[in-house]
Amino acid sequence: MKVIKLDAIDSTNEFLKGLSKKQELESFIVVSAERQTKGKGQMGALWSSEAGKNLVMSVLVKDFLSGIDQLFNLNIVFSLAVIEVLESINIPNLSVKWPNDIMSYNKKIGGILIENSIKSDGTIISIVGLGLNVNQIDFENLPKASSLALICSTTFDKEEILFKIVEKLDRNIQSWNQNSDSFWSEYITKLFKKGIPMPFSDINKNHFMGIIQGVSAIGKLQIMLENGSISEFDIKEIQLLY
Repeated sequence: MKVIKLDAIDSTNEFLKGLSKKQELESFIVVSAERQTKGKGQMGALWSSEAGKNLVMSVLVKDFLSGIDQLFNLNIVFSLAVIEVLESINIPNLSVKWPNDIMSYNKKIGGILIENSIKSDGTIISIVGLGLNVNQIDFENLPKASSLALICSTTFDKEEILFKIVEKLDRNIQSWNQNSDSFWSEYITKLFKKGIPMPFSDINKNHFMGIIQGVSAIGKLQIMLENGSISEFDIKEIQLLY
């Protein structure tokens, strides 16, 4: 594993994308930054992080996905890698808020952004970005955010967590073909608010009640509606209200 450490960068995902266009990169090369000025979240949202306090990283993944129908598999192996590492350092009550926010209790402690590039020969190269709130303790105007330090009342070694996550990701990918059903089952089990009646908002801002059941093979959220039917929603189509 090669790690490129930067002091400040606009976005570790963008840096790694640019580097991959200039040269052939090995899988699991990592870029980390102490400060990110234009960090990205889902659907173009900004990811803000206090300089030097949190884990800001991107990792390149090759030779795992073999078709666009498999894209969500990477969300699964990476989300679970993060959760398993955090469980190993005793972070409590962890879950994944679909599709890939990392939660502890009802607070967001991390976010994952995956960007895929499909080459002319059909191969898929993925860049997986992670912003993990580690030692930041001030989240003014962010009532739903927290960090490992706030939850556990201690500080953590960001670099140690980085190495553990990438090593766990590598192991998960290596064992995917033999254990894909187990990974899917574990991801579904870890879904935030699964099986609990919750309010949602649709694309037209209409509110309704539903119960999260699982995720489809292509990553759509499956929700049981009040009439007992199951509907599937893409990320842009629904918002969980909590």
